[in-house]
Amino acid sequence: MSTMIPSPLATRQQAPCWQHALREAFSRPAELLDFLELDPALPALAPALARDFPLRVPRGYASRMRKGDPLDPLFLQVWPASAEAAEVAGFGLDAVGDLQRLRDGGVVHKYDGRVLVMTTGACAIHCRYCFRRHFPYSDHLAARDHWRAALDTIAGDDSIREVILSGGDPLSLSDDKLGELVDALDGIPHLRRLRIHTRQPIVLPERVDERLLGWLGRSRLQKIMVLHANHPRELDDDVARALQPLRHAGVTLLNQSVLLRRINDDAGTLVALSERLCECGVLPYYVHLLDRVRGTAHFEVEEAAARALMEALLARLPGYLVPRLVREEPGRTSKTPIAW
Repeated sequence: MSTMIPSPLATRQQAPCWQHALREAFSRPAELLDFLELDPALPALAPALARDFPLRVPRGYASRMRKGDPLDPLFLQVWPASAEAAEVAGFGLDAVGDLQRLRDGGVVHKYDGRVLVMTTGACAIHCRYCFRRHFPYSDHLAARDHWRAALDTIAGDDSIREVILSGGDPLSLSDDKLGELVDALDGIPHLRRLRIHTRQPIVLPERVDERLLGWLGRSRLQKIMVLHANHPRELDDDVARALQPLRHAGVTLLNQSVLLRRINDDAGTLVALSERLCECGVLPYYVHLLDRVRGTAHFEVEEAAARALMEALLARLPGYLVPRLVREEPGRTSKTPIAW
């Protein structure tokens, strides 16, 4: 099944195509298993109780999964496995220390010269390894007061040169709301760059439409979009087509991945991912060791194995296609590079 990228600008009276696709996303485990022709009686498919973090998978993304394969690497990223219920020492609720660095208006200030804005708690897809799956979004959303508190915080600190839109996924918000924010950021003279961390062009390529390109294109800020693909099969032709207009609009495209057991913890997969990203005009940026948030221990790859994988990548790829291996540690002034 192919996902079409809409080209005409939707009218304000008509919901954009991507919002229709979101409404049709899989949210019931039984429905997804039926679509993938998977037997729900298989022990490996016994789901966890996931009331606080329910299943959510766009149908276009599900169509990239291999039917009948319970070990498909795209399926494993979204299936609420029973292993999520395990209590594992060292896995907590705030794995990266976001709550310790929160400022007014849903602004997180961890690193010099840049701040992160919590735009929304919504995502097009619920990745089971998500490091913010327990984040109290309802208490810390910048959009609640039409961005006023966040903008005041940013405008009042002239050391801030870069604003990072995150969440959740910022592209879950309407283009009117995002345009309102970016237009206001344009008016803060000490800002130079706008960075958007998003998985939507990967899992919901319909999201890249003329409305999105409109508010991106009119901003004076240098624009960087950090995508999130973990496996080469996530980057199908529809995704490649969706990324082209972003590049033509002058957006620098980077990718960060999470190293995940049974999903991308082999050199062949990571090499193919870097090669496919390059074909799509995206540079590999980071490979993250897993953030140790509760419910994700079954995804963890040991650091020694991660180092060996990076050595293999360096031997098989040009240097510009080898992402940096990093870990995020609370209280540090940057990501922590892992030497190999």
